[in-house]
Parts: sequence; structure tokens; C-alpha cells
Amino acid sequence: MWPLIVASVAAVLFTAKVRREMVDFDVYRTAAIRATAGEPLYRTTDGHYQFKYLPAFAIVMTPFGRLDAEAAKVVWFALSVGLLTAMVRWSVRALPERRRTERLLLWMAVLLMAKFYAHELALGQTNIVLGVLLVGALLAVQIDQPIAAGVLVGLAAFVKPYALVLLPWLAVTHGLGAAAACLGVLAAGLALPVVRYGWSGNLSLLESWSQTVTGSTAPTLLGADNISLAAMWAKWIGPGQVAAGLAVASAAGLLALAAAVWSARRRVDAPDYLEFSLLMLLIPLLSPQGWDYVLLLGTPAIVVLVDRFPELSPGWRAVTATALVLMSFTLFDVMGRTLYARFMSLSLVTVAAIALAAALAHLRARALA
Repeated sequence: MWPLIVASVAAVLFTAKVRREMVDFDVYRTAAIRATAGEPLYRTTDGHYQFKYLPAFAIVMTPFGRLDAEAAKVVWFALSVGLLTAMVRWSVRALPERRRTERLLLWMAVLLMAKFYAHELALGQTNIVLGVLLVGALLAVQIDQPIAAGVLVGLAAFVKPYALVLLPWLAVTHGLGAAAACLGVLAAGLALPVVRYGWSGNLSLLESWSQTVTGSTAPTLLGADNISLAAMWAKWIGPGQVAAGLAVASAAGLLALAAAVWSARRRVDAPDYLEFSLLMLLIPLLSPQGWDYVLLLGTPAIVVLVDRFPELSPGWRAVTATALVLMSFTLFDVMGRTLYARFMSLSLVTVAAIALAAALAHLRARALA
């Protein structure tokens, strides 16, 4: 019954609205067409819609370049909806020792993440694919398959390179074999475009990719939907070296928080879920181009916070509830252009995500008490 309902709702939404959007998917399809023809992928003439992914991603997307534009959109949207359903279900089922029912956690995850899911689907973005690969890696470590987890994290890096924030965690908690598997996949993926472009052509592509990513970051920091730490400081004090330094210091602080959580893992049962969900939540904050919809990667974090909410201290319950409201229910259509723009200029969504990361650390501390 539920798959039929999801499919029906998705079909209505696609027909009514989404098919006229999906502007980011158009970028991937254009890159796929260029890769098929062996043409340069990174072009400044593309303006705001430059391709910013690693070359291997364009190679993998070539089947979509062979379809006409409308058919390609239908297939990508259907795939995205299916993977989103899997990601949410896996996020709930992976949670050890659930306190609440699976149905309640599913509904709460959808309710609290709905605006990010909707934005992702409307753009035709890739973060759902990233989320599925990462949650799949979590499931793999839970069944003692660290090599498989390393492979999945390596694959995820070609969707979005900042998935590699999980590499140190894999190496420290599940051994060098898992990290080696990740690095092996990364090396193979970096070499993949050689089949189409040759060795020198591939090296040229990788250089162009690096220049595109670094050159396009600064102009996005003041964008309303950029919720990264770099954007937060740029909005608060203005772009520049001071803001960049504070962003680096903030990132180091959050990674130190994650490391502190890891350090206590031997004293708790089934530690992987909370640690993995914390790192997934941090990804959009650490990436300078962390758009708000990338927060859908926080789905496992939301699941564990909802499930363990009564175990938070009273003060942290208030902080967590406030952060969830600020992050999940501040909608452009409700607030209006002026108020929403002001809200986003204050980076309150970023602050809320940081608070939720701290709440996860608090949960670990409570478990040790």
C-alpha cells in the first residue's frame, strides 16, 4: 500500500511542478553529453550552472545523456524518490535499541526533513544518492563488513567529495582495511575518465575541476541558502580572511567534538549509529558550498534525536526542540521573501544544525553517566 501511495504522490508532484524545474539535473545531463563526446566538462561560459563534480561522475551519468531531456528527468526523479524512501527506511531500521516504533520514527523523519527532501527533488540534486551510499556504509559496519563500508564511502566521494570526512572515522574505528578499500575506490574512480579522455586529458580535467571548485566558492558564501560554516561567518562579519579563519576554527571545533564522541565508544553498546549520524550532519556545515537541502543527510541524526529525546536533560530538550523548529519549519512560502531573507542572513539554520550536533554529543555523554 505505502509504495503505491508514495508513487502516486510523486507522480502528481512531478507532473504538476517538478518536471519544469530540476535545473541541477540539467547540469549533470549536459556534462554526461560532453563526456560521451570527449569534450571539456568545466566551462566558465556555463555561468552559475557550471559542472562542479569530479569527472568520473559525468562518465557514470552518460546513460542519462543518451535519453531525451524529458525522459531523463522522469527516470532521475523516479530513481531519486525510490532512493529517498530507502534512505529514510534504512535510517530508522539501522537505529539500535529503538525506544519508539518504526512507524513513528518514519513519520517524524519525513515531517522534520520534508522541506529539504522537497527542495532536493525539485532541483534534481544528487544528495539523496549520497545519503543512500552513506547509510548503506553504516549498515555495512553494523554487520561487520568494514571493507564494504569503505567501498561505499569511496563511491560516495564521487557524488560529493566531502563524504571523505568519514574516512578518518572508518580508519580509527573499523581498521585500515576499510580505509584502504575507500582509497582504492577513490583511485580507480579518479582514473576512470582515462577510458574516454586519455591520461593527459584526464589530468587536464582534474586540474579544471579543482580550479572550478575553488574559483566558484567565494561568490556563493553570501547566498541565502548556503548554510555552511564559511557562509555563516561571511554573513556575520563579511567575507575575508578573518571570516575564513573563523570558519576553519569552527570546523576544527566540530571535528574535535566528533573525535571526543568517538573516544568514548568502547564504553557504550552499538556506538556506530550516533557517531556516523553526527558526521553526516556535519557534512553540509563543513563544505563551503553546503546548501540547506544538503541537510537531508541529517536524517539519521534526526531519527536518533527523536528516538532518544526523553533521555536528553531538560535543558537540552529545550535546545533540541528549538533547533528542530528553526531548521525544519522555517519555510519561504510561510515567512515571505523579506522575513525569510532576513532569517537566512542570520544563519540561524546553521546555528540550529550546530546545536543538534551538540545534542548528539550530549546523548553520548548521558549514556556514559
